[in-house]
Amino acid sequence: MMTRSSLRHLPIATRLRVSALVLVLVVLPVAGSILAWNFREAVNSAFEQRLESLLNVVLASVRYDPETDTLVSNRQLGDARFEQVFSGWYWQVRSEGSYAITSRSLWDQRLPVTKTRGMDVRTIAGPRDESLRLVERDVTLPNLDARLHITVAADLSEVHTEVARFWGLLVASLVILGLLLVGLTALQIRWGLEPLRRLERSLDAVKQGRLSALDTDLPAELARLSKAINTVLKRDQTLIERGRSAAGNLAHAMKTPVSVLMTTTEQLPEPQRSDMQVELQRLDEAVRHHLARASAAGPVTLGAEQDVDKVLVPVITGIEQLSRRRGLAFSHDVKPGIRAWIEPQDLQELAGNLLENATQWARTRFWMQVRFNTNGLEFSIDDDGPGMSEQQRSQALERGGRLDQTRPGSGLGLAIVRELVDLYGGELALSESPLGGLKVTVTLPNDGQ
Repeated sequence: MMTRSSLRHLPIATRLRVSALVLVLVVLPVAGSILAWNFREAVNSAFEQRLESLLNVVLASVRYDPETDTLVSNRQLGDARFEQVFSGWYWQVRSEGSYAITSRSLWDQRLPVTKTRGMDVRTIAGPRDESLRLVERDVTLPNLDARLHITVAADLSEVHTEVARFWGLLVASLVILGLLLVGLTALQIRWGLEPLRRLERSLDAVKQGRLSALDTDLPAELARLSKAINTVLKRDQTLIERGRSAAGNLAHAMKTPVSVLMTTTEQLPEPQRSDMQVELQRLDEAVRHHLARASAAGPVTLGAEQDVDKVLVPVITGIEQLSRRRGLAFSHDVKPGIRAWIEPQDLQELAGNLLENATQWARTRFWMQVRFNTNGLEFSIDDDGPGMSEQQRSQALERGGRLDQTRPGSGLGLAIVRELVDLYGGELALSESPLGGLKVTVTLPNDGQ
């Protein structure tokens, strides 16, 4: 059963289709019922008018013969059913006295009589229990003091058959009309929502980097929306590029003064030199940390997918050179064709920090594997170093924790990795490596959102 929340998130096309279907299912039966009722009333009215006409014919054919003191009638009413016994079509003339004549179809049966001053119409059961529509009235003939009661009745099966036939045709017509309406409504919805689908395709193209702006060749309402979004996208891209450029410029601007200060401290006496170097080191690491955070782009929402193996080429090349200088064996498994929605600089920063940490702790070898699974993009880096206990791994994953608790430094690499993982909504896990040391696993969702 659908909840209110799920109903609120129904696609527009589904909403329109459902509303059109409900409209068809409600309106057509109501309209059909009204038409059927009007048709039934019209048929009944026409049938009664026909009976009234026959009653007038009967009245015109009846006369009183004073010589024989009897009622005389021309029995030919133009309908042979009045001559067929129990055909369902009957007429009868009775008086308050003993005068009475009937159609041959009544045979020895008589129709019930009700005293009435005007025309009366009602439904009765016939000689064979069939349903009869009866029309009757009282009249007075010349030369006859007694009032005559004239009755004409006919079987309603003819009316019922006609109404049933109309119902069948009406239902078939309404079903065909309903199917046509649903089909035409579906085509109308498809045509009406086509600009929205074009806008969606345009947005996908912008996300994948195939377009730099949304298509504005749309209906007036959507064209204005597309232009407004393009303006926002352009402004945001400018701000992002300006901020990252400023962060890079600041990094270069801070590097030289810090290096000069570090060199200057070499001329200071030992106690002052050590204190000054410690503070400068803290300053340098703090600046690097916050600049790395400022330059991290976070999840890519408007850009192209990246080839992971190509993006990691400079990182892998640099780590291979570093590992050779330290006498370490470095191997990697980065299969071609893996693509991810991630900023190249963020990907290089993440992999570089994890690999640099592995070079500090590996005894003889370390390796990196990059693969794509159901959870997203997964990095795993193993080394054969001393590893960490479960308690140490838990502490390292806490905010402010470090992978290298026993060595100098501030744990900047892990902090940058954690910042990037949080930005992308990923997971960072530490475990025991099959090589005997530490295994660092980073999983980043890769849904392009």
